[in-house]
Amino acid sequence: MRKRKPAQPQRTPVTQTGQQSNVQAFSFGEPEPVIGGRSALMEYAECVQSGEWYEPPVSLAALARLLRVGAHHESALRCKVNILASTFIPTPWLSAADFKAMAFNFCVLGNGYLEWRENQLGDKLVLRHALAKYMRVGIDPGRFFFVTDLQSPHEFKAGSILHLREPDLHQEIYGVPGYLGAMQSAQLNESATLFRRRYYNNGSHAGFILYATDPAQSQGDIDALRKQLTQTKNGGNFRNVFFYAPGGKKDGLQLIPISEVAAKDDFLNIKNSSRDDVLAAHRVPPQLIGMLPNNTGGFGDVEKAAMVFARNEITTLQSDIAGSINAQAGREVVRFKPYQLNESPAAE
Repeated sequence: MRKRKPAQPQRTPVTQTGQQSNVQAFSFGEPEPVIGGRSALMEYAECVQSGEWYEPPVSLAALARLLRVGAHHESALRCKVNILASTFIPTPWLSAADFKAMAFNFCVLGNGYLEWRENQLGDKLVLRHALAKYMRVGIDPGRFFFVTDLQSPHEFKAGSILHLREPDLHQEIYGVPGYLGAMQSAQLNESATLFRRRYYNNGSHAGFILYATDPAQSQGDIDALRKQLTQTKNGGNFRNVFFYAPGGKKDGLQLIPISEVAAKDDFLNIKNSSRDDVLAAHRVPPQLIGMLPNNTGGFGDVEKAAMVFARNEITTLQSDIAGSINAQAGREVVRFKPYQLNESPAAE
């Protein structure tokens, strides 16, 4: 008999075929290795059955929050979405705005949804975007739910939802974005930035220590010097420290900079290496997302980089999106034009 864990509801993970599994849904928490960690991230896959629908294998709310974990992660995703939107040809069934919203959800969450809107006679009129963060796939084939809370889920009409998903190795219910392998690096990048912000906000960047050992002619001179140093604290200036220890030692007046004792967090190397990991996961050329080169040679020809990126990444995305959506819709609701850098009205 399987033991029930205290203070936790028992939920049975199942695959699409209904087989039971001991694997729990993966969410972002404390850093741990992919292999050997207690969450077994390489085997997170099977989706947990929750009432009438399956829960996603990866927390969609966590993925949505991670969009803003760093500038490079969000910029790379929006670059793909903008290029897809610029090549999309609106159709009578799908507008440019609804396509861009669906493509944004697909690139970020690995799932995109479109809903057929019908007239009173049941004729399909237009496709509208549905927020992937709240969409759930029903246990029974063809059923979809919109779940913002467990008290009032909305079930869509059968056959009204088109589901676009990024293929996964472990299950066939939800899509999983391909950039998950870089999220540890993205969070490290964020942690380095937050650490440096706290370093400055805590006032650890003091200016110097004025260390005096020679006896002063009068206590008034010492008090005047201490007051002058104290006044430099206003307006966000460096915080200086005055230490008076009369004794006539050698080097009776010393100026000791504290900047030499700054936190040795290797900030720039952490930022650069974690940034490179994120860009490698997205496979977006750095010059396309506003990055500045660190060397005098630069990144090379931006037009060639854009065309290679379009050929290797955008063309594949276009094919996958159009093929899946059109097959489910039974008509050509998604069309694309070739990606071009120099478009003219005549060419359109």
